[in-house]
Amino acid sequence: MAEAKLIDGKAIAAELRAEVARRAQALSPRVVPGLAAVLVGEDPASEVYVRNKGKQTREAGMNSFEHKLPAATSEAALLALVRELNADERVDGILVQLPLPKTIDSTKVLDAIDPAKDVDGFHPVNVGKLTVGRPGLVPCTPLGCMMLIERALGGRDAIAGLHAVVVGRSNIVGKPMASLLLAANATVTVTHSRTRDLPAVCRSADILVAAIGKAEMVKGDWVKPGAVVIDVGINRVPAEGGKTRLVGDVAYAEAAKVAGAITPVPGGVGPMTIACLLSNTLTAACSRRGIPVPA
Repeated sequence: MAEAKLIDGKAIAAELRAEVARRAQALSPRVVPGLAAVLVGEDPASEVYVRNKGKQTREAGMNSFEHKLPAATSEAALLALVRELNADERVDGILVQLPLPKTIDSTKVLDAIDPAKDVDGFHPVNVGKLTVGRPGLVPCTPLGCMMLIERALGGRDAIAGLHAVVVGRSNIVGKPMASLLLAANATVTVTHSRTRDLPAVCRSADILVAAIGKAEMVKGDWVKPGAVVIDVGINRVPAEGGKTRLVGDVAYAEAAKVAGAITPVPGGVGPMTIACLLSNTLTAACSRRGIPVPA
């Protein structure tokens, strides 16, 4: 069987960012969408991520408001900042970078964000809307995954009737991913640590989304020939010379020999997450003002 088609998330994300920038320009100067990012502490990976978000936000013609707080910041102080951002008319999207210090209840903080500005799609109001099929802000990573699946299959209509298996049931990826696939009329199975004979369940999937957080757990013989494989995992593992390298939740070299299409790590789902964050910010800016998103 021929090697799987590579799903180039980097290129697709660049297209989406350019589209968001074009639409944001159509709103200017009357409306300039604004994204506020809040980082507590000095986690190096989070700092790089927030910096990249700020850069791409500005490149899309939007305002970026970055708030870096010390690790010793209290929960009360962080909640006060969230309330300020909720009230700030320049801010259309609020992103609180996770993980937060253990002294802060992340659920309480995320629940305090105005659902209309919840561009991460984590607020219970937006989770509920997604579950019942009403318009709302959708979590960025599952939204990006859906765009990659649609691109790989040639459109949303092609998903209808296919069997999709989601490996992992997290609130951030697994559960919203299942809701999106159901909305596209797929037959969906959500698996987890207690699923019996996980390899066999995965082998039944026309669409396999791996979001379990374990390096190269999904092997090549878990993949149905011709399946679309979306690898959400980002795991750092030892490499030669004392260095490290990034791998996904799927054993890529094995799976690529069986799958019909597959995302790489890095360069697959990751770039789509920030692009979808920008798209959500544009959506929120229009929705809050009761105006349509420019065509």
